[in-house]
Amino acid sequence: MPPDGTPALRGAGAANELDVLAHDDELAARHGQALYRLTPVTFGAGRRAPAFGTSKINLHQRGRELLPHAACPTPGSADPCLVTEMPQAQVVARLAACGVPVEQGPVPRTGALGPFTSAYLRDPDGNLIEISTYPGPPQQRPDPPVSGRAGRPPRPG
Repeated sequence: MPPDGTPALRGAGAANELDVLAHDDELAARHGQALYRLTPVTFGAGRRAPAFGTSKINLHQRGRELLPHAACPTPGSADPCLVTEMPQAQVVARLAACGVPVEQGPVPRTGALGPFTSAYLRDPDGNLIEISTYPGPPQQRPDPPVSGRAGRPPRPG
């Protein structure tokens, strides 16, 4: 329990969205769709967001930021990690086929569920994108070290 006596946040088990400031939100949306095969979503007053799984990346056009926003929103300052089922050799081959240089990797790292392997690249705004693969089939991976599994379906078996 926090020092002030209020209960800790419980049951948070998934990220809903990540907000990213882009110099050109259309270019960022096309990049996400073409390279990562993210699903394009349009919402609100024509806003764009590449979606993956149960999450999305809200793209904010520089100079048209929505309130409230980060204290210092800056294109190129994000460092998200996307998890894929694709083996890292295929991730690197896909990046090469798309003409995207791998900045680092594949290299061993540790994610929320334990060890995984990652490749790093830059998007058009200079954000550092980590694409990671956990070893083994999804049903054999450890549960996250947090209480609750909000927003996640039960594992089979």
